[in-house]
Amino acid sequence: MDQALIRGLEAHGVDVISAAVADMIDRVDQEHLDYATRHQRVICTCNVGDFYQLHTEYQLQGRKHAGILVVPQQRYSVGEQLRRMLKLIATRSAEEMQDQVEFLSARKPE
Repeated sequence: MDQALIRGLEAHGVDVISAAVADMIDRVDQEHLDYATRHQRVICTCNVGDFYQLHTEYQLQGRKHAGILVVPQQRYSVGEQLRRMLKLIATRSAEEMQDQVEFLSARKPE
C-alpha cells in the first residue's frame, strides 16, 4: 500500500498495518490471507485474480476470512482510494465484511 494512503487511513482512526510492518514482504498470497485471517483483518490487494481464487478455495474448504478488498492498481489517486475506503468502512461492519470480496470501484463516494 502507498504510504500516503496508510497515513491518511491512520489520520482517520483506521487501524491499518502494511505487509512491510507485518513482516510479510515476499510471502505468497496464501500466507498473506492466512495472516489477515488470524489477525481478523480485511486484506487490501491489487491482485484480483489470485485473491479471488483464494476466496473461492476458502469457501469450498469451509474456511473463513475477514474479508478481501480489491483495489484496481493505478486506477485511482491516493485521495480517491482514501475516500472510497472510508465510505466502505462507514457503511460495512467487520462482521459484514467476513468472507466477502469487495471491489473499491463499487464504493463511489458522494
